[in-house]
Amino acid sequence: MTAVIEEVNTANDGVYGIRKVHAELHRQGRAVARCTVGRLMKTAGLRGISRVKGPRTTVPGRGPDDRPDLVKRAFTATALDQLWVADITYCRTFTGWVYAAFVTDVFSRRMVGWQLSTSLRTDLALDALEMGIWTRKREGRDLSGLTHHSDRGVQYVAIRYTQRLAEACAVASVGTTGDSYDNALAEAFNSLFKAELVRNKGPWNGIDDLEIATAEYIDWFNHRRLHGEIGLIPPAEHETNHYRHNPASATVEASVPSLH
Repeated sequence: MTAVIEEVNTANDGVYGIRKVHAELHRQGRAVARCTVGRLMKTAGLRGISRVKGPRTTVPGRGPDDRPDLVKRAFTATALDQLWVADITYCRTFTGWVYAAFVTDVFSRRMVGWQLSTSLRTDLALDALEMGIWTRKREGRDLSGLTHHSDRGVQYVAIRYTQRLAEACAVASVGTTGDSYDNALAEAFNSLFKAELVRNKGPWNGIDDLEIATAEYIDWFNHRRLHGEIGLIPPAEHETNHYRHNPASATVEASVPSLH
């Protein structure tokens, strides 16, 4: 059993702690007690990745912003594309700082859009949003009921960003300035990303190798990583289960234009 636990640990880059190793073993049909998993992991010197907080990177936008906070820290959704959260974090490399923007579907916890850049220009956040829109439109999803939540960072206040949300028929929501709790779910992913990839597999030479690693991490996160908030299954599996029990929501709407 120790050998099997080590295989699970290796397959998931040493990220999983006792709870998720135990859950993965049960998904494989292996009946073993959680306390046994904990004992064997301790004996083998295995432990999950811990998260630590770093400095804030949000630069408040200048000028008035009358967009309301429609979420009010209630990061819950009853269906796909009901609520997305977006945020930006930073990563240190040998050639300088790299910034990463992410867009998460709150219902499935799937990362629908992401982008890396060496600058904090609006294009960083906008490209991540465009990926999210393209991903869902390709699946035939209708985004007209979407609420997009972010902080009041200058990238999200930018006219081009707000116009793109309006074009997608999404409603913008923002938290208060300087309060991480108002975008806690997005901040939580940033913490995971930096613990499980950036610190776990670094150091990094520059944006090129980090970008490749991020693409691999997002693929693992969406399709194989067990997520505790959705019943210890991967986000993609959670979406598949939702479609299975709600077939009408998986129907491609003929009125939704394709994105190429």
